[in-house]
Amino acid sequence: MGEINISRDEQDAISTIDANELDKLIDKAIRDEQSGDLHRLSLTRCGTYVSTKLHYFDQALARHRIAKSARKREETGDALRRAGRELSFAFSAMKQRMETEQAEAELFRVDDQIMPPYRFTKAMSVRVSERRACCIVGISRRVVRYRSCRPDDGAIRSRLRDLAAKRRRFGFRRLGLLLEREGIMLSRNKLLRLYREEKLAVRRRTGRKRALGTRAPMAIPMGPNQRWSLDFVSDAFTDGRRFRILAVVDDHTRECLALVADTSLSGARVARELDILMARQGRPMMVVSDNGTELTSMAILRWCQERRVEWHYIAPGKPIQNAFIESFNGKLRDECLNETLFTSLNHARAVLAAWREDYNHVRPHTSLGGATPAEMAARSRTQPGPGHAPALVAITAHFGHQNQTGLYL
Repeated sequence: MGEINISRDEQDAISTIDANELDKLIDKAIRDEQSGDLHRLSLTRCGTYVSTKLHYFDQALARHRIAKSARKREETGDALRRAGRELSFAFSAMKQRMETEQAEAELFRVDDQIMPPYRFTKAMSVRVSERRACCIVGISRRVVRYRSCRPDDGAIRSRLRDLAAKRRRFGFRRLGLLLEREGIMLSRNKLLRLYREEKLAVRRRTGRKRALGTRAPMAIPMGPNQRWSLDFVSDAFTDGRRFRILAVVDDHTRECLALVADTSLSGARVARELDILMARQGRPMMVVSDNGTELTSMAILRWCQERRVEWHYIAPGKPIQNAFIESFNGKLRDECLNETLFTSLNHARAVLAAWREDYNHVRPHTSLGGATPAEMAARSRTQPGPGHAPALVAITAHFGHQNQTGLYL
């Protein structure tokens, strides 16, 4: 017959050893640096726990015996005394456990002759104490009995899912800003945990590889209407026809000033749209764009001279020199164009107008500290600006169109 809990041999060995005598022998072994009398006790038969601690005590004693320097002997002496305390604690714990099992009569016996089954079923299981099961698994009983007291946060999770469904390309930081506007204040770690548990992570869209080169920080304008950025974005209707979008952004407030969609956008049309913007926003000090044919046409050059607006062309093949509009184009394509199927030009204009309104007045901008571009524009208009345009945002191309140097004015 065999025991599921402490075996009969272990019980007999533990019963023959007195705890006080064991402590005296441990102190004597530390003092004499020899464990002769300690091994006369049957500690190796008291279970794996006690025999392992006895082995550690013998190793610590051997290291202390061969130590020569004062510093080394001090270190090994501390380790030896610690190993002795652990040995004494292990024996006391085993003895207390044996007495508890005997008092609760939780010794279950099974026949040693039973062959091990190929599959364990509920009928073959044996009920053991919680203490013994935790000891076998190697886990604390406190961990087994722990019940989480963390709140469910059902309302917050529901609102987070609703916002993520409406803003499918928003990450957890921008969703957290939207929650703060509604009065729901969450720490970053809790927000990230709920965001991950709800599996709302945004799949990163892979972009084309970009060549590496020397980069210089771009000067940021100090007030509105000091610098506008222009660029074109292309998309297609559901029937395959292509259309283009003229995007205009104020580099200081990050405000989208215009999204003009049409099947054809010539230089004269761009000039007319800029006149409409000037009537509503005021005259800009500088306009930055690439070297597209529409933006280098005679209509644009004539517009610059008549309106006395400085126009800066970035170097060919260097879109990073117009980083503000490039960043805006990425958000426009990721959050609007890639999420919508356009059926007609009127449909595209309506969707772009609604998205522009949301971008300027609702969508938080991380570079503005979570504020919207409209809030930044209102705040900037109440504060007097420096009264002059900042330094050029990019290096002027050595040779422009028709092999002429400098800006086109």
